[in-house]
Amino acid sequence: MTGETSQSLSKTTKSILNRYGIKLNRSLGQNYLIDKNKRDQIIGFGNINENDTVLEIGTGIGTLTIELAKKAKKVIAIEQDTRICKILAERLEEENIDNVELINDDALKVEFPKFNKIISNLPYQISSPITFKFLDYNFDLAVLMYQKEFAERMNGEVGTKNYSRLSAMLYFKCDVVKLTDVSSESFIPKPEIDSTVVCLKPKENPIPEDDFIFYSKITKALFQHRNKKIRNALIDSRHVFCGLDKKEMKRMLNSAEDERFEEYLSMRVVSLAPEEILFLSRKIGTVLEE
Repeated sequence: MTGETSQSLSKTTKSILNRYGIKLNRSLGQNYLIDKNKRDQIIGFGNINENDTVLEIGTGIGTLTIELAKKAKKVIAIEQDTRICKILAERLEEENIDNVELINDDALKVEFPKFNKIISNLPYQISSPITFKFLDYNFDLAVLMYQKEFAERMNGEVGTKNYSRLSAMLYFKCDVVKLTDVSSESFIPKPEIDSTVVCLKPKENPIPEDDFIFYSKITKALFQHRNKKIRNALIDSRHVFCGLDKKEMKRMLNSAEDERFEEYLSMRVVSLAPEEILFLSRKIGTVLEE
């Protein structure tokens, strides 16, 4: 096969797809990066060395995978599309690359083998659930490409349109740093909007896991009704975090006898900072245990 050294990444990608008769499905998030400079920049952000085990979700035909494998100790590459996975397996064999563990499965369902870095051009349609899944694992850093609008919500400021469950969940787990934008022209097929590459770096002192588990439930309940008042949001989505009926829930909220808690209940979800949601969740947890 003609190597990338003698032709552009764009031509290489199109040549491989034509060779195997593959038509990419935009609805499945199959937008392949064809900008070599951006590809190399993304890999560079990972600062990969020979001791790293890198997790890649949505490998495609190996645009990132092959170059990652040349730098890392090991790459765990997960690709759901069986045809695409077979193409990547053939490419790895042709390139004599033997440090890639290729997994043909749904990344949302499979248990990840041990890794310490994540570098991925994520399938857009699983951006939210796969990011939440990453939070269940320990890692050093993640360099991830998302749709630009999604990336903006990751660091959404309290009270703005970008403030979301995602912002509140990431707040206690990771520092989120924007690295670079990637034009829609850098992909085939061309997506409708531009993309953004971000770095996630786990917090050195996150909140205790037990706290975070209940905090995540309260956050999910609240942001199902982001423009409602906290009291109404908790009542309407009480099933997310407890088994109380509506009457019992109202009684529970009225029994807290805490001025700060009462003040928060009258505020709107979108105006409550993560620290305030944490206070709320701890208070609710305490009352539920009584």
